[in-house]
Amino acid sequence: MTGQPELPDQVIDLGKRAKAAASVLGLAGTELKNAALRAAAGLIRERRHELLAANEADLADGRASGVASGPLDRLTLTDSRLDGMVKGLLTVADLPDPVGEVLDGWRRPNGLQIERVRVPLGVVCIIYENRPNVTSDAFGLCLKSGNVALLRGSSSALRSNMAIAAVLRDACVRAGLPADCLVFVEDPSYEIATAVMKLNEYVDCLIPRGGPSLIQSIRDNATVPVIIDGDGNCHVYVDANADLDQALNILINAKTQRTSVCNAAESLVVHEAVAESFVKSAVDALVARGVELVGDEAACKISDRIAPATAGDFRTEYLDLKMSVAIVPDLTGAISHVNRYGSGHTEAILTRDLDAARRFCREVDAAAVVVNASTRFTDGEEFGFGAEIGISTQKVHARGPMGLRELTTYKYTVWGEGQVRG
Repeated sequence: MTGQPELPDQVIDLGKRAKAAASVLGLAGTELKNAALRAAAGLIRERRHELLAANEADLADGRASGVASGPLDRLTLTDSRLDGMVKGLLTVADLPDPVGEVLDGWRRPNGLQIERVRVPLGVVCIIYENRPNVTSDAFGLCLKSGNVALLRGSSSALRSNMAIAAVLRDACVRAGLPADCLVFVEDPSYEIATAVMKLNEYVDCLIPRGGPSLIQSIRDNATVPVIIDGDGNCHVYVDANADLDQALNILINAKTQRTSVCNAAESLVVHEAVAESFVKSAVDALVARGVELVGDEAACKISDRIAPATAGDFRTEYLDLKMSVAIVPDLTGAISHVNRYGSGHTEAILTRDLDAARRFCREVDAAAVVVNASTRFTDGEEFGFGAEIGISTQKVHARGPMGLRELTTYKYTVWGEGQVRG
């Protein structure tokens, strides 16, 4: 096609199918979209054994090739995680439809009535790694917001993703929508992925969900608009006025409840006034749970179970049972450390000092700032979005967990009565 002669025919075909379905889905009413979501939830329940069998085949290949425990966890489907997918679809069905919402409106002196109205983006492409539940989550949010989901998962989850996609496409047809409301890229090769990143005539937005290598590939190759789902080097700062028992409980949850996800805490920052007592308790609790600790000079002096850290350690998103520890002289030092090493994802302060909490919230540069709670709550479902398409660490268009509203744009409608411009 003109302007894209380098793209393979099969990729152009994917784009054409998605664009054709978008013209139908974008005009679909709320009841029709909700019917498809509920049908999808029902089919996941009915065909769960089929989905688990496909996933087990992917897991077997992963174990045989020596895939690490963290990626294997992200790849794994269980009855509980399938229930979570079902719940996510049903929750999204129950959420208000953002399409058609009038954001604001005003009348000009010449009588023109201007309104700003939410509309779908069109075709949203998501390229993601390992986590097959993303197939369902992305479909649900895209469908409810009137967008076709063009999905490309990783080769490690190919059987799982194809099985889930087949169920979701069947649900669309049962509800009276095109199967191509979800277009799945079945060829997991790098060449096809980079071609999909260049579907300018068909893709309205690309959202990558994965590690640094995927993000770099997107930066190097994508010519379509991109929203980056960034790293999660999340900090927990224990202030001088923290409730230390509560802080320890929050820290353990933030680090160990699920280590392989982007909202897990990777860095502990402690005010020097409470460092001696809190760090010792934290080391006991974390090491007992298998966490390896590295820290600055002050942290290493408190416990010989903390190994010396490098600057690189403080910047790392481990996604594993490892954590950095830093001791700071005051709140200013904590904010400086977080802003220097953080990735802009989620940062937490644990304190009973309201002024300190407010200052931390105001001065820390992150998509989400949490006071006296775990970083694990930065999540679309926990925020009440039903699910999320990703967590953006950018500042343009969308920031933080991206739900239905973040998958829309707006247009202006201008109502007149014969006015002409002089």
